[in-house]
Amino acid sequence: MSARQAILERLRSTTIASPPALPDVKSWYDAHRRDERQLQRVTRFRAAMEAVKTEVRDTTDSDWADLLMQLAIAKGVHKLLIGADTLHGAELEARHSRRQASPSEQLELHRYIQPISVWRLDLFDTMDASFTLARSAIAETGSLILWPDASEPRLMSLVPPIHFVLLDAATIHADMHSAFTAEGWASGMPTNALLISGPSKTADIQQTLAYGAHGPRELVVLLRHGKGETA
Repeated sequence: MSARQAILERLRSTTIASPPALPDVKSWYDAHRRDERQLQRVTRFRAAMEAVKTEVRDTTDSDWADLLMQLAIAKGVHKLLIGADTLHGAELEARHSRRQASPSEQLELHRYIQPISVWRLDLFDTMDASFTLARSAIAETGSLILWPDASEPRLMSLVPPIHFVLLDAATIHADMHSAFTAEGWASGMPTNALLISGPSKTADIQQTLAYGAHGPRELVVLLRHGKGETA
């Protein structure tokens, strides 16, 4: 018997152990989940985000667009990138068209309507900020959940130096497992699901924390509260 045959015989005669049972993830989370109300989840989310230098602003259905424009102008934004065809983008455009801006408040809204190959240089060199909608968020880790699509591609949250995000307070989940189950992630996910926990940062160089190394240097969350919710 050759050495090769001997090795194969030993492999074939080896008893394969039964795979271990899968952990009961749901039971673990059910036993460890916090007994808290929505307001407490909002508070935990805000604390986690602000701890990593994310700017969180409270707003409502009626004034979020005005607040966004005020913040953008205060930060020196001249070109703001919005989605190609979204309800929140259309609402911002309508509010922007009615705004009586002074000459020093030149804020332009630009829709993401062209293939990246056509306007790559403009995106990387001249776009000051972007505005997207968050699908939901996670209080435990202070993370935004974004599902990029054709209207709001991944590059919108990656390239411009300032990223504005609109988040409904009612969509903040206690933890990731709660988000998975409540939103039915098992039934279908996008090609690229994003969890964003603060501005882009790195400490690779001399272990000094720096922001904006691999993406936006500023993250601004517009936390939209519904009627009857406490900000």
